[in-house]
Amino acid sequence: MDFSEDPVDTWPLLSWVSSSVMVFGGLLPYIPQYQEIKRTSNAEGFSTWVCFVLLVANILRIFFWFGKFFELPLLLQSLLMIITMLAMLHLCCAVQTVNRVSTKYRAFTDFKLVDFWEWSRFEDYLQFCLSLTVLGALLTYSLLDVPIFVEALGLVALLTEAMLGLPQLLQNLRNKSTRGMR
Repeated sequence: MDFSEDPVDTWPLLSWVSSSVMVFGGLLPYIPQYQEIKRTSNAEGFSTWVCFVLLVANILRIFFWFGKFFELPLLLQSLLMIITMLAMLHLCCAVQTVNRVSTKYRAFTDFKLVDFWEWSRFEDYLQFCLSLTVLGALLTYSLLDVPIFVEALGLVALLTEAMLGLPQLLQNLRNKSTRGMR
């Protein structure tokens, strides 16, 4: 290795690598969880509320980006995390459909608070995400020039993501086990 090389030439490579880690690093923990659920056909150890928290936080973060631009890798990370959480929800719904004993059907359009985020079909989760996105888009478009709204949007996204561990903790307490969780 020639140490007379200009160290500035290595910065673009280091920047690219760190940006890639930032974009893809958030989804890596969900790969073994996805594989475990698929292998065992059992999603009991995984809390779908984790998906809820990450979907809401990342959708809000994307709207925040429109009001206050931040680095592109973080925006890409949000988009990729939304796709990852939708994939996790899709798998959980598929597994629960196969293992379902109850004939009770729960739908997003029933608007029952007691059944919130306990829906029977993946399409209901998509409807929620679409509703949140449309509502967020309308609010953000209307209030984009109001700095306090933009900052509040970023704060709510941040606080939502900070609550990420809580749903899994509650699931583990309810199950009195961490079995099935990666």
